[in-house]
Amino acid sequence: MDGSGRALDCRSFWKAGAYEAPTAPTREFQDVLETGDFDRARVHPKFLHTNATSHKWAFGAIAELLDNAVDEISNGATFIKVDKSINLKDNSSMLVFQDDGGGMDPEGVRRCMSLGFSTKKSKTTIGQYGNGFKTSTMRLGADAIVFTRAIRGGNVTLSIGLLSYTFLRKTLKDDIVVPMLDFKIQDGDIVPLVYGSQGDWDSSLKIVLDWSPFSSKEELLQQFQDVGSHGTKVVVYNLWMNDDGLLELDFEDDDEDILLRDQGSASGGFSKSQKEIVKQHISHRLRFSLRAYTSILYLRKFDNFQIILRGKPVEQIFITDELKFKKVVTYRPQAAHDSQVASVKIDIGFAKEAPILGIFGMNVYHKDRLIMPFWKVLQEGSSRGRSVVGVLEANFIEPAHDKQDFERTPLFIRLETRLRQIIIDFWKERCHLIGYQPMDPHLRSQYKATLKESVGPAPVHHKASSVRRTGGLSSNLLPETYDDITTVGLANNGSHLQSSDQAQENNMDSEVLDEDLVEIGSSGVLDPSFIEKLSEENIALFSRREELRQRDTQLKQTIGDLELELEETKKKCGQLAAQLKAWKNQQHLP
Repeated sequence: MDGSGRALDCRSFWKAGAYEAPTAPTREFQDVLETGDFDRARVHPKFLHTNATSHKWAFGAIAELLDNAVDEISNGATFIKVDKSINLKDNSSMLVFQDDGGGMDPEGVRRCMSLGFSTKKSKTTIGQYGNGFKTSTMRLGADAIVFTRAIRGGNVTLSIGLLSYTFLRKTLKDDIVVPMLDFKIQDGDIVPLVYGSQGDWDSSLKIVLDWSPFSSKEELLQQFQDVGSHGTKVVVYNLWMNDDGLLELDFEDDDEDILLRDQGSASGGFSKSQKEIVKQHISHRLRFSLRAYTSILYLRKFDNFQIILRGKPVEQIFITDELKFKKVVTYRPQAAHDSQVASVKIDIGFAKEAPILGIFGMNVYHKDRLIMPFWKVLQEGSSRGRSVVGVLEANFIEPAHDKQDFERTPLFIRLETRLRQIIIDFWKERCHLIGYQPMDPHLRSQYKATLKESVGPAPVHHKASSVRRTGGLSSNLLPETYDDITTVGLANNGSHLQSSDQAQENNMDSEVLDEDLVEIGSSGVLDPSFIEKLSEENIALFSRREELRQRDTQLKQTIGDLELELEETKKKCGQLAAQLKAWKNQQHLP
């Protein structure tokens, strides 16, 4: 059957769950509905879509599939490939994930794909719940097919599973059916591995061929050719579209990347030259560029593993390496009395583009995985913390279901409050290093003396009570008096614990700081031409970087051409040597 009837009428993800299931099946699919011989879960198909809505951001769904491959490093995985493929039935784009991990045996792939299933050995329904694969694939497209090969105890198995929202909708299912096909290697041949009857196996094969991008058993088995001796391939098809009828994922604008549509415009408040810098910054690009997002997705450097996006490895970026005037702060979470929570190291510094751009935020990881990139701990409009960027790994709090946020527990609230104070203290201590008026009274007096000598009388500062609380807490946070029992201090000679009385003094300092902010906004930086000069230098550096990148690409191309030319020359030399040898042999003949 062609693919024309194998797609949903509505291809927008956020609208695809709005349908009414008929009370009776159509005659066309009556026979299919009455067969109960393939793996099934007693959950309505709508749940697949509802469950997937936890991923509001498509890249969050992709990240969860990458996590599965990274988890396979312990089983020998060395790569995860993410690429585009074409559905030959309807010429549409498909998203492919492939790793060389340990793969899944028939039982493992059923746990991966099903919310509950029958093993066909005892005809008993088993509830095995795990949402990562299902929420991620269903967020990216209406359908997914899995190919996995594993070696267990010397036995080689090949398994295929189809999780198809389209199939479930079109055949009017009222529970989830997951067709499975299993094979084994026997005497060097691939033969069906049948757990029930041959008729059951044949029924599953028919459904897979009717509702997948593949038209024959041979085409299905061809998908294992590049999997190797073990590994997994996931093909997501019938990808979701936006309201304009275009694919959410853009494969066309960049052959080495996957982009999100309508996410690339720079925010306002920047000059034309600044917008060019913003567009290149990782904090902006991660919102719409999968290559940018995956470059900072994991905190630690991979030793023998690569994320290969559209044929090109992703180069990992470590945010701490992109900071200047860095400092390391130790934070000790106030957890339960019986818990063993280790101290947390927080790297904090100014973005290398400071003070030109107001890029700021904390990058919070959990067990090596980025959960909250450039988290705005302070209010967006506040001058405090401008250009301050931090990195920490918070294993003592639990991420939300979509791994893009944390559960709003008291531990999280205390962390948020403490990070705010750490940023404020860092700003007070070091803002003068990027050209702002010093916050320290002693440094400020030196600054005023220097300013008076260099540019004449200091400008008049207008203090307005209406702006004293620009750095106040947002409404959903606890008041500043809510604090850990132990508090981290940021003295110049290093981190140390303070008493609760000293912590209250810090809170008072943060209130006084609001008044100082008005002076910062009025007096600006040390030199009136400082910002302009730094802006020009940054633009020049970015231009130079682009030139070097282009030159590097050209050099690589030249090297490739020369290598090909060298191979051709070697071949010609070999041919000439053979001809010369033959000629010499002929000369010695009588």
